[in-house]
Amino acid sequence: MIKHSPEGAALTELILEVFRCNGELLDAGNKLTEPHGLTSARWQVMGAIDLAGVPLTVAQIARRMGLARQGVQRIANDLEKQSFLEFEPNIDHKRSPHLSLSKKGSKALKAIKDEQALWVNQLADGLSERQLKSAVKILQTARGKSVNTKQTKRMGTK
Repeated sequence: MIKHSPEGAALTELILEVFRCNGELLDAGNKLTEPHGLTSARWQVMGAIDLAGVPLTVAQIARRMGLARQGVQRIANDLEKQSFLEFEPNIDHKRSPHLSLSKKGSKALKAIKDEQALWVNQLADGLSERQLKSAVKILQTARGKSVNTKQTKRMGTK
């Protein structure tokens, strides 16, 4: 049986904690978004468009957020039915329209962002900006290595 290096064991602990945090954060996100008729998943799709500052296709949202394209498509369809998003023609790809926030979507997103800021400021109490930026860097590095490892394995090399 292959044993973890000390670094591998520590990273495994970090990964497990990220999994635990993910569930808690999704739950908190659902509580923030529910009064606005949304869920964490729907907020994530809308937030990707907002963060980009320009309309995006379903595929672009999926890639940027690390989600399955089919799941984003289902969510986008639901958001459009609820008038949170609008589909716009894409002159570069007729079968892949751009998604933009509607007035209703922008209003809901603004309210959620305000509530999230209050919540996250309380959550950050007692943590330093330096600690938090270090944690982000570690997770970004691990994610980058994970992507490279997956690509290497697909090519049949180690």
